[in-house]
Amino acid sequence: MPRVWDVPVRDSTRVRDVRVAAEEAAALAGLDERGTSAVSLVATELATNLLKHARDGEVLVDVVEPPVLREGGQARVVQVAAIDHGPGISDVAGALRDGFSTTRSLGAGLGTCRRLSDDFGLHSVLGRGTVAVARVGRGTPPVPGGDGGDDGDDGPRVPVIRAGGVNVPYAGAEHSGDAWTWVRSGDRHTLMLADGLGHGPEAARASTAAVDVVRGRPHLGPAEMLRLLHAELGATRGAAVAVAQLDARSGRLRFAGIGNIGARMREGDRWRALLSKPGIVGAHRPGTVREDEFAWSTDSVLFLHTDGLPSRWTPPSDPGTAAADPAVTAALVIRDAGSAARPVRDDTAVAVMTSSPPDRP
Repeated sequence: MPRVWDVPVRDSTRVRDVRVAAEEAAALAGLDERGTSAVSLVATELATNLLKHARDGEVLVDVVEPPVLREGGQARVVQVAAIDHGPGISDVAGALRDGFSTTRSLGAGLGTCRRLSDDFGLHSVLGRGTVAVARVGRGTPPVPGGDGGDDGDDGPRVPVIRAGGVNVPYAGAEHSGDAWTWVRSGDRHTLMLADGLGHGPEAARASTAAVDVVRGRPHLGPAEMLRLLHAELGATRGAAVAVAQLDARSGRLRFAGIGNIGARMREGDRWRALLSKPGIVGAHRPGTVREDEFAWSTDSVLFLHTDGLPSRWTPPSDPGTAAADPAVTAALVIRDAGSAARPVRDDTAVAVMTSSPPDRP
């Protein structure tokens, strides 16, 4: 079962714990010495910033798919997410320059983090806190906006599809009962989120089994995928599962779900709830699996979340959400939905899908 590291940073000893977590994740992802050194330094810088400027925060280390998938698959990357409710950054552009530091706002080391990462996302609001997400992998950094359309120069180009997520294990456990993944088959991009029944190792086995099935069958549609998952998860305690598949060329999103995975999609200036059928994949599948279809545009955003997130969470109101790193957006949702007075009572995962217009030569 994949490990998820959740490290609260409240004193200097936890900075070392974050570094060790990053190095263990690098080994799991198969990073070489250079990649391991990079992700170790990035994780250390982010944790140090939390301690120095936010006083209190959380670092999540995970091994995930990259935000943009290339045809034929791609090695997974180490993701380091730093989340805080601190003072925020007054000069975000300045904070991302190498060598920038101020005692009045978070900043030291962020430029170095961006330079060493394959990709780096940052969101900060004064008085509300900061979220930073860095990913380091085995390949070369992706070209911004790249590989979303045709490989040829003469054919029509399609939007660039991105996805990302954040997974928080309950009570700092080593394994989360939630799991997400996304896969690509041609122009079809499939995002799946599973919540194993309960929490702990057995829940993690169920959600991990769901991830393995989806990775092995990227061409299947949502309803067909759920039927296969029901058969394959029969040996586990079962899971709630939602599957969303976006055809980048036609601009159509297909969705199907079983169980209590929440799903919301932004359409223009309004939000639509996508409905799942009651049941447990692997245990109690409904007689029919409904597959709904929706129009998708380049300003659409899709959220999938498990029931660890409070039911009355509020989507980010920032108009730049569609252009933001999807994992940053997921982390913002988790941060703003909880607090020390409202601790989570279960594993919590949020996965986000966005798109942007293709770059023109």
